[in-house]
Amino acid sequence: MRLHEPFIRWTGALLLLCPYIGAFQYPSKLDVSGSLVVEQLLKLATFSDVPNPAVTRIVFTPNDMKARAYVKDLMQLAGLTLREDAVGNIFGLLAGDGSAEGLVQTGSHTDAIPLAGAYDGTLGVIGGIAALRALSAAGFRPRRGIEVIMFTSEEPTRFSLSCLGSRAMAGVLSAETLARRLDENGTDFLTAATAAGYGRGSTQAMLDAARVKPGSVSSFVELHIEQGPELEANGTSLGIVTAIAAPAALRVRFSGDGGHAGAQLMPRRNDAGLAAAELALAVEAAALGTGAPDTVATAGRVDLAPNTVNSVPPQAAVEIDLRDVDESRRDAVLAQILAAAEEIAARRRVRLQTEVANRDAPATCAAEVVAAATAAAEQLGASHARLVSRAYHDALFMAQIAPTGMIFIPCRGGWSHRPDEFASPAHVELGVKALALTLARLAGAAGNPGKAEL
Repeated sequence: MRLHEPFIRWTGALLLLCPYIGAFQYPSKLDVSGSLVVEQLLKLATFSDVPNPAVTRIVFTPNDMKARAYVKDLMQLAGLTLREDAVGNIFGLLAGDGSAEGLVQTGSHTDAIPLAGAYDGTLGVIGGIAALRALSAAGFRPRRGIEVIMFTSEEPTRFSLSCLGSRAMAGVLSAETLARRLDENGTDFLTAATAAGYGRGSTQAMLDAARVKPGSVSSFVELHIEQGPELEANGTSLGIVTAIAAPAALRVRFSGDGGHAGAQLMPRRNDAGLAAAELALAVEAAALGTGAPDTVATAGRVDLAPNTVNSVPPQAAVEIDLRDVDESRRDAVLAQILAAAEEIAARRRVRLQTEVANRDAPATCAAEVVAAATAAAEQLGASHARLVSRAYHDALFMAQIAPTGMIFIPCRGGWSHRPDEFASPAHVELGVKALALTLARLAGAAGNPGKAEL
């Protein structure tokens, strides 16, 4: 139901004339259509390298550029002020009255891994725009500006680095690291960004330009599908995230001598493939050994060479993903896996190389953001539960800039990163409303020195 314009004008006038009225009472119903947001998500999904319902959209490729244009169009239609930074992050601002310092920000990403779906990341962008449009349409004037962000390259598909845009904003990405990350054609990020109309002279200059100035962000909230089954299984409408797990990435290479599968007798073999298989089981055992449900470890990629049926593998490479919300526990498991690799290599007489390719710190969500999201859920009369995020998000790095939190909505089967990813229009609508109310509380209402009571 759309709000009547005279009522909106009357409410705005009352706010300006009565700054001491107490907490600003916001209209009880925000003008948010879950069906419209889903329609926009599905439109965005059409910018894909593969036919829908699957979505493949790689940063700075033609379909990514079409998606960026669509996002900017939606921002402009919502009356937001646009800007873009040197790494390609896109921002849409609902201006504040200037009476409070620091922006309140929200957002997520629109790039998609191969054969993904229409909701992962994109909900936080399209839903964020819808939340700001609804606040503006209802006459809400924030003290702090509220900004929605489309982050560049949250997925590691092209440059083997997750959350590239938010890492740059947080100032935790070195020029040397970024310059070494090449795509399959040998193109570095600066070259690709410059071709897309971004970039800034050198890699260092580009990162310096994208880095957020201290104090310029007051808080950050990200809306996302859960990517897990808990909300759906328990019939809960909203998830209030309390912590975000972070991964360590480990690469292990075993080298043996190989030989003909028939001529190389069993006692003489030093089979790199069997060493890799044994390590995969050790990875599972190390994670289970903590007894903690938040510790997960996956030997997700195993490459054998020459990978033929009649050859004893002389080479085996294993890539391991290890995640936890407890950094010390995660790192203890990492040490256990490394020790297991050494023991296996010695026992099986194979040579060993290891590399810890990445080790990011988990994040604890800020109490004030959790409280604001909880209050929003309660105002909406929505069932809600506190939970942790077991997946990577730009919010992980925004937490290094400002107090941060996340809001989850259920997704069918807990599935994501697959073509049948789905969230209902009703849950989408509720999530956008919860985000809008959370942002408004964090931003405060113009004319009211306290937080807005919406």
